[in-house]
Amino acid sequence: MPNMIQTIKRQRQDVKKRQNNQGQVTSMRTAKKNFLAAVKNNDDNAQELYVEAVKAIDKAASKGHIHENKAARDKSRLSKKLA
Repeated sequence: MPNMIQTIKRQRQDVKKRQNNQGQVTSMRTAKKNFLAAVKNNDDNAQELYVEAVKAIDKAASKGHIHENKAARDKSRLSKKLA
């Protein structure tokens, strides 16, 4: 247990940031899975889910949760599934 007040505060902040970051990554993965399920079932809303998934991927990449190259690779693979 740290003794310094600023170290205790930093730990509290880190816990909150970690939860927020994990939530954003989880929502990105969920959006991708929803799109892939829609494509597999030939649903009509696949285009809307694709836009939502790409938006989630771009947001995660801009926040630094995933690498930019991974974002580009994921978007490319999703667009191939859509076509």
